[in-house]
Amino acid sequence: MKYFFLSEGWTIGRIWGIGGLWDVATQRRLPDLQKLDVCVSNDTDTEKMWLYRVEDEVLMLEVKPQWTEHPSTGIGQVVLTRLITADQVLDRLGTASTECRVQGGLF
Repeated sequence: MKYFFLSEGWTIGRIWGIGGLWDVATQRRLPDLQKLDVCVSNDTDTEKMWLYRVEDEVLMLEVKPQWTEHPSTGIGQVVLTRLITADQVLDRLGTASTECRVQGGLF
């Protein structure tokens, strides 16, 4: 499995796998992609970064903001090409400058 953090208010768009852009008709299924009940935030920032898990066949994901008030002034989309491992997730969760929330509680 691979993982990535995504800011609250952002959504997932297109997904690329080993054979290119993920095609549900060809693959006969949606990619295994799941938002987990874990988020991190900096002590000085109110932004929450939610942890997502995705299957190994996924290579890249397009992410974009959900808001559309001023689309010309913000970021339109970003492609995540470096998904992280479980060990890297644990390192990030163990960082002293972050607060980790699991299902509404702290740990």
